[in-house]
Amino acid sequence: MRQILIVGGGYAGFYAAWKLEKKLRREEAEVTLVDPRPYLTYQPFLPEVVAGSVEARHAAVSLRRHLRRTRVVAGKVTAIDHAHRVVTVQPADGAAFERRYDLIAVTAGAVTRTLPVPGIAEQAIGLKHVEEAVAIRDRLLTAFDRAAALPDGPQRRKLLTVTFVGGGFSGVEGFGELLSLATALLEHYPELHRDELRFHLVEASARILPEVTDRPGRWVVRELERRGGHIHLDTLVTSAKNGHVTLSTGEGFDSELIVWTAGNGANPVIGRHTDLPVDERGFVVVRPDLRVEGVADAWAAGDDAAVPDLTSPVPGTRTVPNAQHAYRQGKLLARNIIATLRGREPKPYAHHSLGAIATLGLGRGIFQYKRLVLKGLPAWLVHRGYHVLAVPTWERKVRVLAVWLTQALFGRDILSLASVQHPREAFVAAGRTVAGAARPIQDQPANGLASIVQVLPAAGKVPEIR
Repeated sequence: MRQILIVGGGYAGFYAAWKLEKKLRREEAEVTLVDPRPYLTYQPFLPEVVAGSVEARHAAVSLRRHLRRTRVVAGKVTAIDHAHRVVTVQPADGAAFERRYDLIAVTAGAVTRTLPVPGIAEQAIGLKHVEEAVAIRDRLLTAFDRAAALPDGPQRRKLLTVTFVGGGFSGVEGFGELLSLATALLEHYPELHRDELRFHLVEASARILPEVTDRPGRWVVRELERRGGHIHLDTLVTSAKNGHVTLSTGEGFDSELIVWTAGNGANPVIGRHTDLPVDERGFVVVRPDLRVEGVADAWAAGDDAAVPDLTSPVPGTRTVPNAQHAYRQGKLLARNIIATLRGREPKPYAHHSLGAIATLGLGRGIFQYKRLVLKGLPAWLVHRGYHVLAVPTWERKVRVLAVWLTQALFGRDILSLASVQHPREAFVAAGRTVAGAARPIQDQPANGLASIVQVLPAAGKVPEIR
């Protein structure tokens, strides 16, 4: 039986495995998917996770629950040796091991592109995974609690200052949703005032949201500024040491929360640790049918593949690395693999864009399809309708809809669970307190009963033990 190995469980990898399960005959091939995370992240929901409009777990789809005929391996592929049909897998625990295959599909996705800006590695957080979105939300809520207990001053101003670096979809949507949450929080914090909030969006180019045309893009800038945001175009962050953000314009300010969304880069495993052909950017070179150029039994799709855009009038154009293309390429990838296994010709990938849509906060959005532009509430409704249909599995659709209905009735949940990022802190602190208050009974190790009595208060009656 042929062994099919899928590298990466993102959109393209998940949908490829899902479709292969449905279409492959029982004895035709076995499918293995390798990914360090046990779930697919539905990234369009991350800005709403930031705002608390979507529960964190509902923005993720369990691989093991929904890929029932696929072997899921929890680990990171660190090298691909296609000449010998073997990959090296590094699990979270234990030594690396090799796994052989007959056919490989590379869908490892892209990684957050970082730049050597002083302080960014120490201070910033990305917005590509669920845990990052949860941390951003919790940090903002915690900052509000801390600021409300402080008098006006530098520390309070720093706590209420948020900086997003990058004006693409992730940056603009995250910025708009977090600004919406922060504005709504003021109702519950009478100690704080709206003019104390400082939200900065820094973009190196002259415009934000490059997927929409100039006029809608300018409207988004005006809309965010109307709501209190500070948009810095043609501007770079030159330093973020100790939370002090310095811009190329000379402006500087202290910021408690810095979110880095300045684009995606090639997955380093694909770009530097494989014998598959890659382009100058580090993306796998594929033909229109998703087969790797000049290589047998190798396929690639999604954000790590340079897929020719057959719908573009400009020769040499590649498809945009986004969810809209990735999940469609994943489905075609599965169909084409099955076609070649059965002696048929694979089909080329061609998809006309459905438009660009972004949420800018509760009840606000922007949508453009060719010359049609929707703004505000209509665009926001289209955004929610499209993505609840696009998120994989009916189980996730129902859960997301249930949360939205609950919020419509009771409003936002403003509870912060930042302490879950340090779950042993309370336990360890309690242990130190008990150890400091306890008095040793004897030098020898105490038995269980003596240990209990040892930590009881010195004064007062010892309760009867039955």
